[in-house]
Amino acid sequence: MTTQRFSSPPTRLDEAARAGWLYYVAGNTQDEIAQKMGVSRQTAQRLVAMAMAERLVKVRLDHPIGRCMDLAAALTDRYGLRLAEVVPSDPAAPDLLAGVASAAAGLLEKTLRSPDPKIIALGTGRALKATVEALSRMDCPQHRIVSLLGNMMSDGQATAYNAVIRMADRVGAPHYPFPLPVLAEDEAELAVLHGQKSVRHTLALCAKADLTLVGVGPIGPKAPLVVDGFMTLDEMKELVRAGAAGEITSWVYDADGQVMDSPFTRRVASAPLPRADERMVVAVAVGEGKVPAIRAALRGQLVSGLVTNEATAEWLLR
Repeated sequence: MTTQRFSSPPTRLDEAARAGWLYYVAGNTQDEIAQKMGVSRQTAQRLVAMAMAERLVKVRLDHPIGRCMDLAAALTDRYGLRLAEVVPSDPAAPDLLAGVASAAAGLLEKTLRSPDPKIIALGTGRALKATVEALSRMDCPQHRIVSLLGNMMSDGQATAYNAVIRMADRVGAPHYPFPLPVLAEDEAELAVLHGQKSVRHTLALCAKADLTLVGVGPIGPKAPLVVDGFMTLDEMKELVRAGAAGEITSWVYDADGQVMDSPFTRRVASAPLPRADERMVVAVAVGEGKVPAIRAALRGQLVSGLVTNEATAEWLLR
């Protein structure tokens, strides 16, 4: 007597992965893919496009570019970093996030491949959202993904650039969002919010994260804190007069990388910034407008690693 085995029908992602492999690895034309998979040419074209859109296929440069390596070594020496990665810049678009996001995604994937359970803590912002979008799909139920800051505006609306849920979905890991607004109304409310059991647990996970990835925000009237509605223009002007240089997860710091004591920072609900000399805290940031904020974070050792591009690295080293 034989046992008949049944296999599940291929999903659309399975088909996209196969089409992507045939096109990018095996070098088949779309006509050849259509013939081999038994689909129309238009369907083959859509599957190849889906493979790229879903990050099932990624293009990464394996050849180390000498100039980038020299800049990374110089940043490491200048600022005492544990990790520095510099990617090529597009001279026409020095603020382009794509290359930096791909490099940061590679760093995340190295941690995610560990068979041992790891905790990964994420900030928020455009750079981290792009990083998560560049991640490969993986199955990592042994790890935990935790947010460093609140996922709500003061009116309860979800923040636009929270990356934790998206990352957890891509890698199949449990996630721990920060169930709070980014800012409390006052210090009394902040104490109540941080006293909640679920919040205390999230804060404990943040404190012992194996890898923390953060963005770096500039200071000024066009800073994300102002544009996204977390800070009034008057509050920003006051902080600028007091010497503010940048912010990480809403913690505003001065040119020496010291978190400032101000009415604004006393309402910040984010997890405290981890000690970069004890934890791997990596900033993902590019652009001339962010150079003062990045330099201050490096000078104050708020981060122990940096992923950036050539143009930004050169500005930081001038």
